[in-house]
Amino acid sequence: MFASAAFASPSNRQSHAYQEVQVTTSVDGASPHHLVALLFDGLIESIAQARGAMRSKNIAAKGHAIGRAVRIVDEGLKAGLNLAEGGALASDLNELYAYINMRLTYANRHNDEASLDECVRLVEPLRSAWASINPREGEKL
Repeated sequence: MFASAAFASPSNRQSHAYQEVQVTTSVDGASPHHLVALLFDGLIESIAQARGAMRSKNIAAKGHAIGRAVRIVDEGLKAGLNLAEGGALASDLNELYAYINMRLTYANRHNDEASLDECVRLVEPLRSAWASINPREGEKL
């Protein structure tokens, strides 16, 4: 129950944000748990696309991919936090997401792959931990 208090049920605005960041899998009818998993997947995918664009010196594609990653963090992951009831976990995640966005912005401005790598290293443990959660049917997260 501790982890579930950190996350709010997705509002219509948040569901729209999930769709707006172009998560490639359908979000219609997905559980809140699955939506967050899709966001983590989309974030990792966007960072990988940014890395490829950076290596090929495709500035437009790099900017698009990093912009998508930033939106996933801001409009998806951060927007899904329940800061009022989530306690230290929600607060810590909020700060971590702000830091990740700062590093993504730095990577974009300075063509810094190391910053992209850092973001992946920060997100992967969250993604793995989230994937290991198996909510019971009907249980809110």
